[in-house]
Amino acid sequence: MYQAKDFSRLIGINGMSDALLNNHFTLYQGYVTNTNKLIELMKDKEIGTPEFAELHRRFGWEWNGMRLHELYFGNLTKGGVNLSERSLRTKIESTWGAYENWEKEFTGMASMRGIGWVILAHDKKEGKLFNVWVNEHDGGLLAGATPLLVMDVFEHAFMLDYGVKRIDYINAFMNSIDWHTVEERI
Repeated sequence: MYQAKDFSRLIGINGMSDALLNNHFTLYQGYVTNTNKLIELMKDKEIGTPEFAELHRRFGWEWNGMRLHELYFGNLTKGGVNLSERSLRTKIESTWGAYENWEKEFTGMASMRGIGWVILAHDKKEGKLFNVWVNEHDGGLLAGATPLLVMDVFEHAFMLDYGVKRIDYINAFMNSIDWHTVEERI
């Protein structure tokens, strides 16, 4: 089971009241609790039932809420620490031309109307950086997790060949997995 991390070291940070932080920590702890509850509940549900479907859909929301808050609290510290002159600054400057340009875009995104997250993301495969807006964190992708095996089950992945016979598509997919590649992702 997952355990909530202790971020009390942030109490007293400039610009965030202790009450705000404590409320935020409680919200985060709720995501951890609900992630654990859903893991347990999903074990007992029959595949194909509405309960099975809804629990699995909800899992992405709770998991990502847990992980994104851990990342958020983890990149805060009292007094702050300046970006060094090492590789991240070099990547930022090569992507945006200057650190200030990146900061303007990042803070501009953070000031947009709506709820969500703004994330500086690193595409390790291409070595590229992106500022990303995440509106809701229940899209299903587990933040911080490396996808190992991915199947597209949107209609565009099978309708042309299989019509509404999704099971035939699923069988074709399962017979086409390159497990060597899947194993290398780990």
